[in-house]
Amino acid sequence: MTKETILEVRKQFEEALNRAKDPASLEKVKHEFLGRKGKVAGLFSMMGDIPPESRKEMGKMLNKLKDDLSEAVALRSEAFASGKERAKRIDYSLPGYAVHRGSQHPLTRAVDDMLSIFERLGFDIAYGPEVETDWYNFESLNFPPNHPARDMQDTFYTEGGGVLRTHTSPVQTRYMSSHEPPVRIVAPGRVYRNEAISARSYCLFHQIEGLYVDENITFADLKGTIELFCRLYYGKDVKIRFRGSYFPFTEPSAEIDVSCFLCGGKGCPVCKQTGWLEIMGCGMVDPNVLKAVGYDHEKYSGYAFGLGVERMVMMRLGIHDIRILFENDVEFLRQF
Repeated sequence: MTKETILEVRKQFEEALNRAKDPASLEKVKHEFLGRKGKVAGLFSMMGDIPPESRKEMGKMLNKLKDDLSEAVALRSEAFASGKERAKRIDYSLPGYAVHRGSQHPLTRAVDDMLSIFERLGFDIAYGPEVETDWYNFESLNFPPNHPARDMQDTFYTEGGGVLRTHTSPVQTRYMSSHEPPVRIVAPGRVYRNEAISARSYCLFHQIEGLYVDENITFADLKGTIELFCRLYYGKDVKIRFRGSYFPFTEPSAEIDVSCFLCGGKGCPVCKQTGWLEIMGCGMVDPNVLKAVGYDHEKYSGYAFGLGVERMVMMRLGIHDIRILFENDVEFLRQF
C-alpha cells in the first residue's frame, strides 16, 4: 500500500458520491467504502505489510480518509433528509410568487425616443469616445488654448493627458474629419463636468448632439428642424422660442425654450414663474470649426444643436431632482 493507493480510493469515493442521487444509492456507496469488508477496511488490513518507519504516517492518512468519508456520507444523508422534509411542507396548490418585470430606465427610453424622431428626420447616428483629446474636445471646436470660454466647462482630466468629454460636440469634428459633406448626424452619449452635485446638476449627464453640413444651409433650416422635433417629442401644442446666446463653436448662437407643460405657460416653481423651460443650445457652425476639419467654409455651411437628456426627461415626467435618475431606486424605477 502506498500514498497513491489511498488517494485513488478517495477519488473513487468522490466519484461514487457524486453519482448517488437518493438515500438508497448513498447506502450502497457507504457499504462499498466504509462497510466491514469495504475498501477502507481493506486498506487497514494491509498495514502489516508497511515498513515500521512508515506505519505512523500511513496510519494517520488512513484514519483521516475514514473520517472524511464518514463525514461526507453523513452530510449527504442529512441533505437528502432535509430535502424530503421540505418537499412534504410545500403546498403546490398555493399561487406562485409574483414576478416583477423589468423596464427601461427613463433615460434610456428618452434617448431611444429622441433618436427615433431624428432618424425619421433623416439623421444618421454617430458615436465617439468618452475619453477625448484636448484637440477634439476644445481646439477643433474653436476653443484655443487660454480661451476664456474654456472656463464655461469645469473639466475632468486623466493622468494620460486626456479629458472626460464635457459635451458630445467632439463627435462633430471626429465625424467630419473622416466624412465628406453632406453630413447629417446626431451623436448621443454621456458627458462629464466637475460640478457640484445638486437637485439641478450632476457630475455626469447625457447629451444628444446634432449636426447638418451641406451647401446653402441656413438658420431657417435649423429652426424648422428644432420646431418639428419639439412637436414630435412634446406634442403639437408645445410653444417654442429662440433666444440669442453665445457658444464658441456656433455663430450666430441661440438657446431654445419650450412652454412649461406643467403649468401651461402660466408660471410655476419649475419654470421659475416664467412659463418657459430651456431645453437646448444651437447655432450655425462657426467657419473655424469647418476649417479645422478641412471643409471649404465658403462653400459649405451648417447648423448644430445640443440637448440635455436629463433636463428634458425631468420636464416631461415632472421630476424635481436630477439625482434620483442616477440612484437606481427600485420604487422610483417601477413607475416606468
